[in-house]
Amino acid sequence: MRKKEIVANGEGLKSMSLLKKTAITTILGVGLTLNVASADIGLDTIYHVYLDGEHVGTVDNKDIITSYIDDRIVEKENANDSYSYAVKQEISYIPERVFNPNSNNEKVLDIVQDDISIQVNAYELQIGGDSAGYFKDEETARQALYEYKAKYVDKKILDQFKQQEQKNEKESSDKEKEQSGEQEQTLAVGDSTTLDVTLSEKVSFEREIVKEKEVLTVDKGVELLEKGTLEDKLHEVEEGDVLGTIAQQYDLDTDQLLELNPDLSEDSILQIGQKINVTAYAPFVDVIVKKEKMVEEKISYKKEVQESDRLYKGDSKIKQEGQEGKKEVHYALEIINGKVNKKKVVSEEVTKDPVKEIVVKGTKVIPSRGTGNFTWPTVGGYVSSHMGPRWGSYHKGMDIAGPSNRAILAADNGTVVSAGWDNGGYGNKIVINHNNGYKTIYAHLSSISVRPGQTVVKGSKIGVMGTTGNSTGVHLHIEVYKNGARINPASIF
Repeated sequence: MRKKEIVANGEGLKSMSLLKKTAITTILGVGLTLNVASADIGLDTIYHVYLDGEHVGTVDNKDIITSYIDDRIVEKENANDSYSYAVKQEISYIPERVFNPNSNNEKVLDIVQDDISIQVNAYELQIGGDSAGYFKDEETARQALYEYKAKYVDKKILDQFKQQEQKNEKESSDKEKEQSGEQEQTLAVGDSTTLDVTLSEKVSFEREIVKEKEVLTVDKGVELLEKGTLEDKLHEVEEGDVLGTIAQQYDLDTDQLLELNPDLSEDSILQIGQKINVTAYAPFVDVIVKKEKMVEEKISYKKEVQESDRLYKGDSKIKQEGQEGKKEVHYALEIINGKVNKKKVVSEEVTKDPVKEIVVKGTKVIPSRGTGNFTWPTVGGYVSSHMGPRWGSYHKGMDIAGPSNRAILAADNGTVVSAGWDNGGYGNKIVINHNNGYKTIYAHLSSISVRPGQTVVKGSKIGVMGTTGNSTGVHLHIEVYKNGARINPASIF
């Protein structure tokens, strides 16, 4: 019994101790709560205002700043509803609970009014990681790119590619995409098909806040894309430099150099040490078009030369007329900014074989020495006046008139001594040395077909009968000399 009582008393003591501890803890908790509550009484919230990370002051109500900014944005958008506006700077507010607030609303608002800039929400068009301009929205930027492509590709084709891209995006099967891209078209002569239109650089769009004057319209964007950018390169004028030599040094022409330097003109005097912009505009991006076309081309005919001793050397005649052939050629083209960069033959088919031209050339040597047997120097005709006294003077030769055609012929083989105008009354005159003691003169010609030094064949055409010089009508005046002495032409014809 005693032992049980002792145990029971021990348990009772433990329970009593635990109860006391719980009561003390509860009292402490209530005390702490009361202390915190009493400490929070009298605290106010202030806001530290930061512009782009720089502390500009504190306000007791951030609505003072946000309301001002909202009003400015509404004012801007009412004045120009083409754009949406935002604050260029980053504004942040950090709250703090303090016993004695020390805020200065007016001062902070004045700073905000002076420092913030309300600008346009825009999209930056980036090409190859470089900025190519700002637009009011992504749609406008894309439209500028579309119009730029349309400078080199028909809009109908661009629209077809756009529709195909949209269709491909909706297709769930890679197989379908593959099949749609592998469809081949049969081209007829004169047909072409565009396979792809791409840009040479990656294009992306980034949201930015910029000044209104920096925002481009579609037209201005296209103009900028066409103009491109300039490489940062200058030429320092040295002694002896002129615009032309500077331009040539950098593979430019003078007009391009003047375009790059608007303050210069062709009459500008360059100073030694003067900096000249010698860079050329490089496009932001190239429009690359891959297409195929079928064309008909001519095949040049070959020329075959055959020799013949039946013709005199220097003479020739066509034995067979040449005819061009035809072929259909299928080309694959890569076109960059409207100019063909690569051209590859995919296939070709000859539709008409060419016919070669056959020319017969003479090998027979023309003798420059006369035969001594003279041929009549005109095509028919009659002697209208003989050599001898005439009209109170002496007629030095013989006149022939009334031929069936007016060709004048060499009376024998020989060498042309002279051929041209004679001021002594002969008009157009030819002198032929027959290299055998004989010489003949042909006068009053309307035209001459030979040149001095030329070897002529007996009976070949040397000119046309006329009435130049001292002449009373169309006729040939011919004179003959033997060993330097004039003889009567009638004696040899």
